[in-house]
Amino acid sequence: MNFKLLIQYDGTDFHGWQVQGGERTIQGELQRIVSLLEGEDVYVCGSGRTDAGVHAEGQVANIKLKKPFTSEKLRAAINGNLWRDLRILNVEKAADDFHARFSAKGKTYLYRVVNTPVISPFWARYAHHESRPLDVNRMNDAARLFLGEHDWTAFSSAQSDSENKVRTISEFSVESHWDARANAVIIEFRITGNGFLRYMVRSIAGTLLEVGRGEKDFDTIQTAIVGGDRNLAGATAPAHGLTLLKVYYE
Repeated sequence: MNFKLLIQYDGTDFHGWQVQGGERTIQGELQRIVSLLEGEDVYVCGSGRTDAGVHAEGQVANIKLKKPFTSEKLRAAINGNLWRDLRILNVEKAADDFHARFSAKGKTYLYRVVNTPVISPFWARYAHHESRPLDVNRMNDAARLFLGEHDWTAFSSAQSDSENKVRTISEFSVESHWDARANAVIIEFRITGNGFLRYMVRSIAGTLLEVGRGEKDFDTIQTAIVGGDRNLAGATAPAHGLTLLKVYYE
């Protein structure tokens, strides 16, 4: 039986999604528990990897089991063995050919920035702190430069294991709102595409932060996209501000 899992996690204390020897990872935790329930090794296939410190509100994975679990009992059994920073929100039976990664049609990421002199401790794990003033309108204008199909070499890790670096960004917005708990403005970069390379969203967010501070112009961004020169992109924004918001399927 093929099961589709909807997963949320606070990525602070994880070394990312992918199993790594001796390190605590989301995939590693889930595989350990599900294999225990199944009585044999089970591979947990995620929609994609998130790096150390990155969070997820809508990660998706699938597992294939032989034991006759109901969706509700499987969810309860997994969550009963997880630490509180990782939870399965929903379990549903999926078609045999459903694959969390290869069936995915797109993803939305959210990068949060608390723009204030002092960041609230309630946001410190989940948003990047920027104490300098940011021009939201200018960042939103710059975000339009990233729309469409491009080669994202300039905005990805040199160690990216993907040979094809062409991806399409279909939506990208920069919005700000007052947050009472933060007692400050929170700026959200919301980006949707058919796929993302390693560090791509964080590199784009870091570039827009430099735009917002008046340190980078639009021509430099366009040149970076066309020419693939990483030196023209901004510094990669910290991982803890990034959240995988949603994965899309047909």
